[in-house]
Parts: sequence; C-alpha cells; structure tokens
Amino acid sequence: MDKFYYDNKIVKQFGVATLFWGIIGMLVGVLIAFQLAFPALNFGIPYTSFGRLRPLHTNAVIFAFVGNAVMGGAYFILQRVLKTRLFSDLLSKIHFWGWQLIIVFGAITLVAGYTTGKEYAELEWPLDILITLIWVVFGINMVGTILKRRERHLYVSVWFFIGTWVTVAMLHIVNSFEIPFTWLKSYSLYAGVQDALVQWWYGHNAVAFFLTTPFLGLMYYFVPKAAERPVYSYRWSIIHFWALIFIYIWAGPHHLLYTALPEWAQALGTVFSIMLILPSWGGMLNGLFTLRGAWDRVREDPILKMLVVSLTCYGMATVEGPMLSLKNVNAYSHYTDWTVAHVHIGALGFNGFMIFAMLYYLVPRMWNTTLHSRQLANVHFLISTIGILLYAIPMYWAGWAQSLMWKKFTDSGQLQYQFLETVTHIVPMYIVRGIGGTLYWIGAFLAVYNLYKTMKKGSFVDNEVAEALPLSAQPIPVKQHWHNAIERKPVQMLALSFVVVAIGGIVELVPTFLVESNVPTISSVKPYTPLELHGRDLYVREGCYTCHSQMIRPFRDEEMRYGEYSKSGEFVYDYPFQWGSKRTGPDLHRIGGKYPDSWHYNHMRDPQETSPGSVMPPYPWLLEKELNTRTTPAKIRAMQKLGVPYPEGYDKISNEELRKQAERIAAGLKGSKIEVSADKEIIAMIAYLQRLGTDIKK
Repeated sequence: MDKFYYDNKIVKQFGVATLFWGIIGMLVGVLIAFQLAFPALNFGIPYTSFGRLRPLHTNAVIFAFVGNAVMGGAYFILQRVLKTRLFSDLLSKIHFWGWQLIIVFGAITLVAGYTTGKEYAELEWPLDILITLIWVVFGINMVGTILKRRERHLYVSVWFFIGTWVTVAMLHIVNSFEIPFTWLKSYSLYAGVQDALVQWWYGHNAVAFFLTTPFLGLMYYFVPKAAERPVYSYRWSIIHFWALIFIYIWAGPHHLLYTALPEWAQALGTVFSIMLILPSWGGMLNGLFTLRGAWDRVREDPILKMLVVSLTCYGMATVEGPMLSLKNVNAYSHYTDWTVAHVHIGALGFNGFMIFAMLYYLVPRMWNTTLHSRQLANVHFLISTIGILLYAIPMYWAGWAQSLMWKKFTDSGQLQYQFLETVTHIVPMYIVRGIGGTLYWIGAFLAVYNLYKTMKKGSFVDNEVAEALPLSAQPIPVKQHWHNAIERKPVQMLALSFVVVAIGGIVELVPTFLVESNVPTISSVKPYTPLELHGRDLYVREGCYTCHSQMIRPFRDEEMRYGEYSKSGEFVYDYPFQWGSKRTGPDLHRIGGKYPDSWHYNHMRDPQETSPGSVMPPYPWLLEKELNTRTTPAKIRAMQKLGVPYPEGYDKISNEELRKQAERIAAGLKGSKIEVSADKEIIAMIAYLQRLGTDIKK
C-alpha cells in the first residue's frame, strides 16, 4: 500500500472564499432588488447605480461564490476518488490566488464602468486573458492529478469536471475575441446578429457548464456520501453525462426567439432545448433515487434536506427551461421577470443549497469534529427555503402581469396600458422579492456563523493521511462495462468530450458567419458618428442594457408601442450587440427622434420628472463630467479594423466632426433654456439615443 496525504488546505481556502464572496455577492443582489422598488437607493452616484451593480452581482455570485465552491469541491473529490494528492501544490496556490485576483479586479473594473456589455462576460480584455491562464492552470492540475491516480476507473464526478473544464475553455475563448483600443477597453470582434448568437451560445452554456455540469459532479459524490448509499444507476449516469454535454451546447439560440436571428438557428435552439428534458431529469432522478434509503433521516438531517430541495429545484429549472424555449411560451416570457424567477430557482435552490450542503459535510470532516449546531443548520434551511419562495413567486407573478399588460388591447384596438403603468403595477412584487432575497442572505449568514463555530471547536487536518494500492499493482477486472474502456484513458475522454461539445457550436456558428444571406445588408444603415460612438460606449458603461432592450419583435403590440420591427441588417455596426434580455424599461430601438433633446437631458437628470413613477435612477454625473475625446481616434481605428467603413484618415478628423455635432446639440438645448457645455458626456448620450432606429425611417 502507498501512503500519501490529501491536501485539505486548498479545499479550506476555496471554501472560505466561497462563504466570503457569497455573503458579498448576495448582499449586492439584495441592494439592487430594492433599487428597482426604491430608486433613491442608487444614491445618485455612478458606483452604486443599478446598471453597474447588476453585473457586479451576477459576476460575484457566479464566478466568486459558485466558482470557488466548484473548484474547492472538485479538488476535494478528485483526491478521494482518484486516491492521490493533487498534481501540484504550487499550481493549486496559483489557481486559488489567481482566481481571487480576477474577482477583486473584476469587481473594481465593473463598478468603475469598464464592461464589455455582454452578459456573464462583462470583464474586459486583460481579465479575459488572466481568466484563460488561470483556467489552464486548473486544467493542468486536474488532468495531472487524474494521470497520477491510484484508481483504475474514473468515477462519474470526474467525467463532469472534465466536461466542464474543456467546454468552459472553448466558450470563454470564442466569446472573448475582441479588439482593444485602450488598456481597459475593447470592442467585440463580432457585431449585431453574429455577436448575439455567439454571446448566447456562451451565455446559455455558461449556465450549463459552470452552474450545472460541475454541480452534477458534486451531486454524484456528496449525495451518495450523505445518504451512505451507492449511486442508484451507473448506466443512467453514463447516459446523463454524454447526452447532456452533447445536447446542451445547441440550446443557446432559444434566448433569441422572435429576434433578427435567422429562423433556422432559432429552430435548432428550440429542438435541442426540448431534448434536454430527458438527460436532465434522468440525472435528477438518479440523485433522488440514491436518497431512497435515507428518507427516514431527511426529517432531521439538514444536509439531506438541502440535497433534496437542490435536486428538486434542478428538476424544476430543467423542465421550465425547455418549456420557455417553445415559441408560443417565449412570446410571453421573454424580456419579463418570469425569466428572473426561473434563473433564481436554479441559482438559489439548485446551486445555493448544493453548496451549503457540501460545506456542512466538508467542514466537520476537515476539522475532525462535528457540526456546531444541527438545529441552526435546520433554521438556515427553513429561512432560505422561505426566501426562495418569496423571491420566485412574486417574480413569476410579475412576469405574467408584465406580459399580459404589454399585450392587452382595448375594444377599439388601442394598447390599453402605457409601458410605465406595467412597471408601477409590479413594484410591490419587487419589494416582496427583495424581502425573499434578504431572508436567503440571512440564511447564508447563519451558515457562515455555524461553520465558523465548527472550525473553532475542531482541529484542522492540513494533510490528511491515506493509503491505496498503486495502479500497477491493481488487477484489471475480467468482466467490464464498455464505458470502462473510455474511463481508463482520461486524455482520450477529454478529447472526446471536446469533440462532442464542439459539434453543436460549429454547426450553429459557422453558417452565420459564412452565409451572407443570414445577415442581409441595408444600404441606408451607416456607421455611427464619433459623437454617437462615444454615446454608445457611455450607454454600455452605465449598464443601460441591463434594463432596456433594442430589439422590437414582430408582434402587433410591440410594433404599435415601439415602431417597425427590427431587421438583422440594422445591427452590422453594433460592437457588441445591444438586444438586451430584460425590459425593466421600454425598448429603445426606435427611440431616435421620438422625443426632443431636452426631454432626454431632463430624463437623465431626473427620470421621475419626465416619467412620474419611473424606477430608473438619475445620472447627474453625465451632466457634469467632460467627454474623454482623447480616445476618439483609437476608437475609430479599432472600428476600421473590425470592418466599419470609415474613410481613410478619418481618425485624424474624428474629433473635429465630434465637436461640430456636439455644438449643434448644445445649441438646440440652449434654445430649450438648458445651458450645457458641448463637451459634457450627456451630449454624446443624447446623440446616440437620437440615432437609434433612424437609419430605416422614411
């Protein structure tokens, strides 16, 4: 028998980081939830405005809270099921501290307004490079550990970690191609329709392969351990893994139904989304059936309770997701709070409870003690479960109310409700949602206290001793399952996983770039002027895309409310696209020319003055801050590299063109008795908003 030591220190570090960032990320979530009901909570400064805090919340919860949990859980599981210490202690340290560095820099840059404007991929290009490097370190450490194992076959959890690593690497690299024009700012390599498809191929599969597949790896280890029973079905786990990673990658276009995306891509997204139900529910049932022999303990054991609710929420989310991909359902759900409720069933229920169950299991064992208070853990479970219900139910209600009110017509054929009425109607539901989020945060805080007290009463085992036969001394079983041949060759399994997930990406993405008819050109669509380009960057900086869409779908109510439906050729100069995923405010694609410049000025200064009851925060800093025109030539040159047809040498005269347009807008505002200098940021924002949708107007 070989004697060796498990590295518990790296698991401890990732576990502590999970709790630390979880409390912070959830607290930001509670704040922005209440901001939608009480705009005064934006505090009138840029760093606490909803548009900047919302991506901070999503990144903190996904990549800091969930990311640290996945990495810590994976490192714990890999050592146990492979019977070996991690490949390199040094790589483990680089991985941990590198990931925390990304989180800190990401938080600083997002609050400062440096964002790509692409959901779940907002971090700018230097951090994209750092993420790639640290992810490679994680991969080397994981694969190296697998190769030095003392266990012949790879347990199912390892399959999911392999699939996660290779797919996230592919998604991140493809979606992060960009052209930098300053040290902290870039433009996406893709524009319009193509950018939308790449982004939601990434965005949906970031949920699939960062928030789902690694958690199934955790589930396949911690559910049998907590239940003290083997996995219900090895064959189900094989089908679950391979079917899931093959089908999931195709489903991204269901986020873009009824948009300017080509119909064939929308249809593929819908078909594969429906197919997802079978492997997803197969995995859920595999987990729940594993718990069958432990039902008598569920009443008292908080870990088992959390695992049951986690798997149930996984089942709910994975049947609702395919349902939302049906076009007749999506016509009502998209851009509403229904999607917010759906996402948080998975995030708070499946991910959150799986993480807390894992930590309640791990900490007593690594500190060689018992949990400080089982009763307190049960209180945590109860409070957080109520929190999930108070979060999700009002959001479902709000989503249905929004959609029905948007589409409601009077007997005379007119829209019955103004958009603002649909906002003020659901404010009470936003308040209840905020209360639910607060309860969930309180539950998380109780977990931190409980686990801290557990650590204090125990003695941490830094290097846990273990013994196992070396691989060379282990006989090869005579009777084997066909899948054992794949499991025995981890590098082959990694390569096969990549092939399986790459197929869907290639089939969906390549034709959109190579077949010209997918994005027909419109001759009247021209590039943005330098001032409008600056305004667009300000729009992205302030996170306006988090509340507004720029995609009018071909529905009677949307065309009556906003104007002519959006065409794919209108977005060829949009780097990145701005179609949005949520309408807290109205669609803006045809806002150009609808209101005078003075209205936009006053609306950004005090939204409640122009739109009583609006939940939009004010942006007073836009009226005071000077536009940074030093970057204008670099922006123009970056756009030219991307194929935008600015004339040769236009970068040299771009600021002169910008100044002329800015002075015209400032002069017009002066005629409306608004005194503002032509060099202020608000002028560029007005120029951009007044341009939207005007290229195809007759």
